[in-house]
Amino acid sequence: MKTIKGPAVFLAQFVDSQPPFNSLDGLCKWASSLGYKGIQIPTWESFLIDLDKAAESQDYCDELKGKINSYGLEITELSTHLQGQLVAVHPAYDIMFDNFAPDALKGKPKERTQWAIETVKKAATASRRLGLNAHATFSGALLWHTAHPWPQRPAGLVEMGFEELANRWMPILNHFDEEGVDVCYEIHPGEDLHDGDTFERFLAATGNHKRVNILYDPSHFVLQQLDYIEYIDFYHEFIKAFHVKDSEFNPTGKKGAFGGYNDWGDRAGRYRSLGDGQIDFKTIFSKLTQYGCDVWAVMEWECCIKSPEQGAREGAKFIQDHIIEATTKTFDDFAGAEIDKNQLKRILGL
Repeated sequence: MKTIKGPAVFLAQFVDSQPPFNSLDGLCKWASSLGYKGIQIPTWESFLIDLDKAAESQDYCDELKGKINSYGLEITELSTHLQGQLVAVHPAYDIMFDNFAPDALKGKPKERTQWAIETVKKAATASRRLGLNAHATFSGALLWHTAHPWPQRPAGLVEMGFEELANRWMPILNHFDEEGVDVCYEIHPGEDLHDGDTFERFLAATGNHKRVNILYDPSHFVLQQLDYIEYIDFYHEFIKAFHVKDSEFNPTGKKGAFGGYNDWGDRAGRYRSLGDGQIDFKTIFSKLTQYGCDVWAVMEWECCIKSPEQGAREGAKFIQDHIIEATTKTFDDFAGAEIDKNQLKRILGL
C-alpha cells in the first residue's frame, strides 16, 4: 500500500486577470497559504509555463521547478487537456474547438491536429525534464456524436473510429515512452474515452501500449451513473493520476442524464465543491490506498454554486482529512511469534 500524496490543486479553473491569480508567483503563494503541497499546471497558460522552452531547456525547467519548490510546492503533473482534445475533433465541433487553437490555425483542422500532436509530445519532454512520471490529458473524440445513436451506427463505425484515434495517438504514446512518462487520459463525457468499455477499446487499439493510463475523476461517473467505486477495482493498475472533484445527480420528471440543454446549475447532474456532492470519497481514498495507487490527490474545482475561493480554502483540508497514512503493520502483529515449522506441524496435527 502507498500513502496518497497531497493535497494538490489544478490551477486551470483559478487563472484570472486579477492578482494573485494572474502570475505563477501569485498562484503559488496563494496555493501554499491554503495548505496545498502540489500544483497541476495547465500548459496552455503561457504565463505559467513556456512549453516550447521547457521542451528545449533543462536550465529553464530547473529554474521553474526551483521557483515552485521555493513556495513549498511540487509540480504534480503537467496538463494538456485542451491540446489533447484537439488531437481528435469531429468536424461538427470544429468551430467551437477552434477556441483552443492558436489564431493562425483556426479554420485549418488538419494543421490544428498536427499542431496538437506536436504540442502534446513537447509536454512529454518537458515532463521528463521536470522529473515527472505522469501527464494529464484528454483523448479527443471522433465518435461522441454517436454516443446515443439515431439513426443507428453502421457496423464497423466504432472499430474504425478507435483505430483512427489510436493512429493519431501512437506517435505521442511512443514519444512519452521514450521520455519515461505515462499518459493519463481523464475519462470524461465528451471524450471517446468516457468509461471503462471505451478505455478498453482504446487500449486494445493501441496494442496495449504501456503508456496508456487513466486520470481517475469520479465526478464524471456520477453524471453518467457508472459505479465509480467498482471502477477502481477494475482499473486500479492504470490509475496514475487523480482529480478530486465532487458532483451530484438529482433527476426529476423533467430532466435526467442528458440535461435538457440546461445550463450547469439547472442540470440533474452537476459538479459541486468537495463535500457538497454525493461522492463517497472515504471509500475512494481507502480503495486507492489499498491498491497502492501512487498518485497525487489534485483538487479540481467546477462548482455551480460555491465560489472558487471558498472551494479552494475548504478543498485543501478536505483532501488532507481523507488522505490515509498507509499502515506498515498488521493489527495483530503484537500476538505473533517466530516461525517454527515443527510447531506449525503440531498445530495441523501432523
